[in-house]
Amino acid sequence: MKNFRVILAGFAFLFALSAWAADLDSAKAQGLIGEREDGYLGFVVAAPGADVVALVNDVNDKRRAEYERIAAKNGIGRTDVEVLAGRKAIERTSSGGYVFTAGRWSRK
Repeated sequence: MKNFRVILAGFAFLFALSAWAADLDSAKAQGLIGEREDGYLGFVVAAPGADVVALVNDVNDKRRAEYERIAAKNGIGRTDVEVLAGRKAIERTSSGGYVFTAGRWSRK
């Protein structure tokens, strides 16, 4: 249970990062990107602009680094952290946002 709390604290930090919040929120609101089950952002549209690709790559790189840090700190696999993060991100996705579950994109 302690590991779960530490992981959740790490996610609070991760989601509190707002350096790209405006662009990220805008891209989500436009239906260009969404949250995936694996804890990363994905492309809802087939051909997003270069700026959206750069944003998603940047956010996903930072998430991956944070997941690795949390996993190492708690002696668990990064995949375990990614799955939990994905679940939390999907739960926090606003109504109308896109989520990738069961192998397909859908609006929440």
